[in-house]
Amino acid sequence: MRFGLKQATWIGLLTAVFTLSGCSTIGTLSKLEDGAGAEASRMWDRWIEGNGDIAVATTWERKVAKGVTANDIEQILKQVATERNMKDVGTLPLSKELEARTGQKQKLLTVYSFCTPTTARRMVDFSPHMAAYLPCRITVVEKEDGLWLYTLNMDMMVKMGRKLPSPLKEEARAVRDTLWEMMERASKGEI
Repeated sequence: MRFGLKQATWIGLLTAVFTLSGCSTIGTLSKLEDGAGAEASRMWDRWIEGNGDIAVATTWERKVAKGVTANDIEQILKQVATERNMKDVGTLPLSKELEARTGQKQKLLTVYSFCTPTTARRMVDFSPHMAAYLPCRITVVEKEDGLWLYTLNMDMMVKMGRKLPSPLKEEARAVRDTLWEMMERASKGEI
């Protein structure tokens, strides 16, 4: 049987993990969400494609369509948040702050923050480390080729970890779907 480099790498990695951690690995694997391995594989591929940049592996990005303005993006993000019952908890206009500090024009860099407080509380109760991911953020970045949107890959939260109990699982999925919709609609200018 022949294996490609990717398969051989995964087999080697899994062999090392099982050898080093023994039975606790098997116990942990049984507690994971269905599809966790497939999601880990997708992240691994993105990590390789990103030359080892972990941020590439753990985020979603969307190129904003030509003609869609920063103001359009802001309005769409806030509209989707309202439609999906997610609270707008703040905007951090970093490029404006840098302009004020330096007196020089800056490329656009704005962070939008959103939260569903009850889901956030339940998620942190489930795993206190999840607090580091709060609130949900979408960042608008101006690059040489135009505007881009970036957010955390929410599939990590709902597909890769320990099995979430109901109703937290459904709530987490709704947050994931809302962030996905925000990225999709804002990148296309769909009001």
